[in-house]
Amino acid sequence: MTTRPPLIINRLDAERLQRLIDAADDDTLAVAEALEEELARGEVVDPEDVPEDVVSMCSQVQFTDLDRDRQIIRTLVYPHALSTTEDGISVMAPVGAALLGLRIGDTIAWPLPGGRESRLRIDAILWQPEREGQFHR
Repeated sequence: MTTRPPLIINRLDAERLQRLIDAADDDTLAVAEALEEELARGEVVDPEDVPEDVVSMCSQVQFTDLDRDRQIIRTLVYPHALSTTEDGISVMAPVGAALLGLRIGDTIAWPLPGGRESRLRIDAILWQPEREGQFHR
């Protein structure tokens, strides 16, 4: 796998995600382990210090699946919020985990089930809670 771009992660998101990782079951274990590696290598900052161009939890992100040449818009959510978020993608899904902490313009290669890999590029952050002053959502 190629070198991954640096990550910036909201401290509160990191704490919540660690609880999800710790509670992972067999179905989500592979994603949980990959997400834990991302948390370990990321720069964890206070919510007020998250730059506006970084994908944080609850951000609505426009990204391109470079392998399919397809642009997608999704809101990165915790698994419990999937049923109430029309365009939601869970952070415990492979592509959702890949988006966390990336900046606009970043590209990442991310493992998928079955040994495949997906290449994603962040094109825009259409909505981000920190940018809107929602630091403790």
